[in-house]
Amino acid sequence: MTTSVEAFTDGACRGNPGPGGWGVLLRRGDRERELWGGEAQTTNNRMELTAAIEALRSLKDGSTVDLTTDSVYVRDGITRWVAGWKRNGWRTAARKPVKNQDLWQSLDEQCARHEVRWHWVKGHSGHAENDRADALANRGIDELKG
Repeated sequence: MTTSVEAFTDGACRGNPGPGGWGVLLRRGDRERELWGGEAQTTNNRMELTAAIEALRSLKDGSTVDLTTDSVYVRDGITRWVAGWKRNGWRTAARKPVKNQDLWQSLDEQCARHEVRWHWVKGHSGHAENDRADALANRGIDELKG
């Protein structure tokens, strides 16, 4: 039997690059779990990717995951671009190295462990779970300054 989980992820950065954080809200039935962290020098895209990676990494193999992100970069990268990047030796269509390759490879590995359905929501639009993930990402930054 597989576990069905909802995951809401977000990344934040104060300066780009600058201190950044990632946040995750996981929900299984009526149970919720929050995850967050931060890095002293990073980019917003790296934090968005890290949030998705950490959400999937925290789950048991074989979970069915509805993952909601406000990052078109993450959603399109994993659903549309990553297969071509892998075929091209982690090069873009323009033959340039894929930015954040290390994180794309980690996300691809985590996706292989689960059945992931990707959803996008507009950020800062009043979506309650996305707002919570955003607050967790900012908590990750705040705790860096500690």
